[in-house]
Amino acid sequence: MKDVDVIFDQLLNNHKVAISLLLVCILLALRWALIRIIKQRNILDDESPRRWVNSITNVTTLFIAVGLVIIWLSEIRLFALSIAAFAVAIVLATREFIQCLVGSLYLASSRAFSIGDWVCVDTHYGEVVRSDWLSTTLLEIDMEFNKYEYTGKTLIIPNNLFVSGTVHNLNFIRRYVLHTFSIIREADNVDVTLLKKELLDNAILYCKDFKEVADRYGSLIEKRLGLKLNNSEPSIKVTTSDLGKNIFTISVFCPTDEAINIEQQLTDDFMKTWYKELKSTK
Repeated sequence: MKDVDVIFDQLLNNHKVAISLLLVCILLALRWALIRIIKQRNILDDESPRRWVNSITNVTTLFIAVGLVIIWLSEIRLFALSIAAFAVAIVLATREFIQCLVGSLYLASSRAFSIGDWVCVDTHYGEVVRSDWLSTTLLEIDMEFNKYEYTGKTLIIPNNLFVSGTVHNLNFIRRYVLHTFSIIREADNVDVTLLKKELLDNAILYCKDFKEVADRYGSLIEKRLGLKLNNSEPSIKVTTSDLGKNIFTISVFCPTDEAINIEQQLTDDFMKTWYKELKSTK
C-alpha cells in the first residue's frame, strides 16, 4: 500500500502540468456535454435551461479551481511561505475580490434572485442573465420613465454590492405593473369632473381583462402585509400645480408590455375629450 502511495506521489510530482491539463480538459468536455444535453431538451419553462447552464458553469469552474489547488498544493505552500511578509499587502490588494466572493456566497444562501429575474441594485435596473463568483450580468431595463423596455446596455455588477447595498427583486413587474403617469394641461374653461369621469370609464374598459389578476395580487398583498390595497381598479387624481395647471395622475394595473399602449390610448382619449369640451364652451 505504501509503495502505491509512493508511486502515486512521484507520478503526481513529475507530471503536474500534464495532469493539470488533463483535469481541465475533462471538466470542460463534461461541461460542454451537459450544456449540450440541456439545450437539446424540450423544456416548457424558458428560464430553466439558462439557470441550469449557469449552475453547471459555476460548478465546473469551482471543481477546476479546487483540483488545480490540490495538484499544485506543495508549490503553493512553498510560495505562500516565501511571501508571508507580504500577506497583509496581498489581502489588501485582493480585498475587492474577497468581498465579491463573499457576495456570491450570500446570493447562493439567500436566493435573492435567479437567472431571468428583474432586479434593482442601487439605481441599476435589469434582467439577470448570468452570475458567477465575482460578478452578475444584467440586461439594463429603462424603469426611470416607466417604459419597461431593454435599453440595449449590459451591466456588470460586482457581487460585493449585494452585501453592502439593497437588492430589490422586481420579478412580478416583469409581467404585471401598477403603471402611473400624469397629464398636465392649462386650467382652461372645461368641466374637469366630466373629463375625469370619461377618462376613468375608458381606463376601466381597457383594463377589464386584467381585473382578475389584479384582484389576486391585491389579495396576496393584503395577506402578507395586512393592508387594504385597491390595485384592481384604475384611479385618477386631479391636482393643481404651483403654476395653476391641472394635473391628472392616472394609475392602472396592467401587463407590463401593455402599459405604454394603454397610456397612449388614455392620453389620446384625454386630448380628444379636452378639445371637445373646450370647443363646446366657445
